Amino acid sequence: VLCLQIVHILNMTSAKIVSFLLHPEESLHSLQNRIEFETGISTGNQELLLETGICLDPRKPASQCVIDGVRGWDSYMVYLFDKSKTVYDGPFASRSLSDCVNYIVQDSKIQLPIPQLRKVWAEAVHYVIGLKEDYSRLFQGQRAAMLSLLRYNANLIKMKNNMVSASQQLKAKLEFFHQSIRLDLERYSDQMAYGISSEKMLKAWKEMEEKASQCAQAEDIGYLDEQIMALHTEIVELQKSPYARRQGEVMESLEQRAIDLYKQLKTRPPDHAYSDSTDMVKIIVQTVQSQDRVLKELFGHLSKLLGCKQKIIDLLPEIEVALNNIKEADNSVMQMQGKRQREIWHLLKIACTQSSSRSLVSSSLEGTASTPAATWLPQSSSGNAAPHPLSSLAAPEDGENFADVIRENVNYLELFSSILQEVRQEQNSMMVS
Repeated sequence: VLCLQIVHILNMTSAKIVSFLLHPEESLHSLQNRIEFETGISTGNQELLLETGICLDPRKPASQCVIDGVRGWDSYMVYLFDKSKTVYDGPFASRSLSDCVNYIVQDSKIQLPIPQLRKVWAEAVHYVIGLKEDYSRLFQGQRAAMLSLLRYNANLIKMKNNMVSASQQLKAKLEFFHQSIRLDLERYSDQMAYGISSEKMLKAWKEMEEKASQCAQAEDIGYLDEQIMALHTEIVELQKSPYARRQGEVMESLEQRAIDLYKQLKTRPPDHAYSDSTDMVKIIVQTVQSQDRVLKELFGHLSKLLGCKQKIIDLLPEIEVALNNIKEADNSVMQMQGKRQREIWHLLKIACTQSSSRSLVSSSLEGTASTPAATWLPQSSSGNAAPHPLSSLAAPEDGENFADVIRENVNYLELFSSILQEVRQEQNSMMVS
């Protein structure tokens, strides 16, 4: 019997405890099916929380519900919440009275012998203590809900910080992109008259500027930031609320009064005396009334906690979408920036190529004009003598110089033709892109 594992589930929607004997190596899903059969809460809507506010891991066995501790495994609770509900308003019935206690409650002035009265009052004290313990368990369930809410809130803060950081980075990149493309468009317009022009590229740059303006919409996260800040304020107020702290002082006082009253009865001799139960019944009634009040406050506060938690659950996908939009816009801006820079370097390459081709042509022409005239004219044997028919033939050395000049000019012509062909191909490829 001592080796058996029993899990106690406190259903926060009904304030009732259900207990299950765990089978060896039973999965959590199997336990949830049994909980659904007992409580009517579907497995998809079940949220099982430990006292620390940690949700049970579906990948682990059901034995994770039973934790060895100072208090012992038999007093450990797992708190069941219905995720389809955010308002827990009862009504929650108090634990039922035993027959003998109900007997004195119906007629508190009835006279009973002291020995019999001791037994009845002992059960009455047990009932009062049970009412206080019921509230303590429910308060612990509310505390688990608060801890779970704070865990969700911590995740929300982390996602919000990532979103704000990404938005600021996108804003900075957009400002840089707009400034750089405006400068590029101005410089491009200045050189169009004497430099390189491409209407298709100019149109593409202007489209980039418009697309960058559309990307700026992704950095607008003000509406989400306002909702998150309002939610943070609401959570802080719930933490400061007096209902977030234990409100069982009155019940504890009534419990002590019931114990003291019973101790006084025990000291009376078991003679043939009789006594009524007026004082004990007053304590029972006051305890029930106090429990009704504190439970109403507890579940009202719990409903607010669960409402905040649901708001966080609804906000998380919106933040995820906003973060993805910011990342997509950021990638788009970087791609446009890279494409424009590649096009600028392409223009620079064409300009440098044209400049090189002009310098090669001019140097070729200068070299041809500066060639000595004697190289091209026939040599005469004397100043006044008629030229010899063979005197127009060049000397061996002159012939070699002439052939070298021709070969050099042919090389320059071939180089110039190849350069012009490359320029035409590059201009055509730039117009197509």
